[in-house]
Amino acid sequence: MKQLGLALHTDKYQINMMYAHWINGTHQKKAVFEAYFRKLPFGNGYAVFAGLERIVNYINNLTFHEDEIAFLAEQEEEYDSRFLDELRQFRFYGSISAMKEGAIVFADEPLIRVEGTILEAQLVETALLNFMNYQTLIATKASRIKQVAGDDILLEFGTRRAQEADAAIWGARAAYIAGFHGTSNVLAGAKFGIPAKGTHAHSWVQSFGNEQEAFDRYAAALPDGVTLLVDTFDTLGSGVPHAIKTAKELEARGKKMSAIRLDSGDLSYLSIQARKMLDDAGLSYVKIVASNDLDENTILDLKAQGAQIDTWGVGTQLITASDQPSLGGVYKLVECDIDGTMQPVIKISANPEKVTTPGSKDVYRIISTGSGKAIADYICFPNEDEPREGKRLKLFNPLHPYIRKYVSDYQAIAMLEPVFVEGKQVYELPSLDEIRAYHRSQLEQFWPEYLRKLNPEIYRVNISPKAWEMKQKLIAEHLPPEEA
Repeated sequence: MKQLGLALHTDKYQINMMYAHWINGTHQKKAVFEAYFRKLPFGNGYAVFAGLERIVNYINNLTFHEDEIAFLAEQEEEYDSRFLDELRQFRFYGSISAMKEGAIVFADEPLIRVEGTILEAQLVETALLNFMNYQTLIATKASRIKQVAGDDILLEFGTRRAQEADAAIWGARAAYIAGFHGTSNVLAGAKFGIPAKGTHAHSWVQSFGNEQEAFDRYAAALPDGVTLLVDTFDTLGSGVPHAIKTAKELEARGKKMSAIRLDSGDLSYLSIQARKMLDDAGLSYVKIVASNDLDENTILDLKAQGAQIDTWGVGTQLITASDQPSLGGVYKLVECDIDGTMQPVIKISANPEKVTTPGSKDVYRIISTGSGKAIADYICFPNEDEPREGKRLKLFNPLHPYIRKYVSDYQAIAMLEPVFVEGKQVYELPSLDEIRAYHRSQLEQFWPEYLRKLNPEIYRVNISPKAWEMKQKLIAEHLPPEEA
């Protein structure tokens, strides 16, 4: 079997550009790239950054195996063997700064900054975006669901509908970061320490002579974790009554049934009726779990209808982010060694939203010292004198500069953390529970109007006057002069 790592988890044009740089002797020139997204997903007011742990693991293990070199040697481009020898020695010796996982983030601000040779910075683009885009998307979707569900229990049930195993496992992790309480995926549970949760399928009930026997046999096998799926035949006519009988038998043995699960039909009506039946039988402690293509929209509607549901099993709509299946994050060159000096560079487009902001940049979260709430995110060059406490800060809309305000009573929190410095990992990866706690603390920094599901208030993301002036300068330099 071939030994293949993730070095070839990249687009072919990355290898071609690396080779062309090598042929031209420019492969050691320094470059700075920034990864970000241009538009918030799902019409949400914020996104949740995720994917850093996998990026760190990828960078730490990034090397070309002989089978990968052999594959490249077979390509029609006929790469010079000396270039392939260079790849045999490849290691990432650059520097990476990134947002912390669980951070609340916004469009058009650097989430990850990569500094290194053009060769190494180019290679990591595809994998970095792949990990960041998917996990950030799922974490954001999960956070939206969490905002609607409130204190209810949320379980990720999406494995069988995910786009392959990696999506299922890392998607479960992203959902857990954003506030989900467990996953049906046992491997994700073992790998990340996420509580693994599950009941039984309709096939369990179908495999016995009758529903009551199926329930009783299941309860006998797993008396300390009994949740019964009650909609195989007739939810209210047989499923719930049979579950009540099983619960009573458990009580006689000193045990308590955990829950019943509804997986079809009118979940609002069925949950209300099932709750009444359970309560009338003295089983008020038995919870109701619901599943069946749920998302933040259906959960919000069901709550508005008075549904008596305690736990939500969310699968397909979450793990596939079905209403927006991609984040659209990009990775752009912002600074490069040109003629021996590092210079800011720009990409200009007929689409205004695709015009990049040149130069290596830092991101600060501006927090009001009075309220403790976020005022804006501020993007500036690393060598700028602001923002700093006590210095009056100008915030203006980069698209509409006349929209501006000044703040002076604030705290500036650096959002980009050094992760790798000259190839060495300097950032200690937090535990998953620490990431969840950080995400909760991030949410607490924002007023509810920025977090709400419908018509969220637009949060300010501002660039410094120096960054704005540099952008205008480079636009003017690269566009043809106006005709008289």
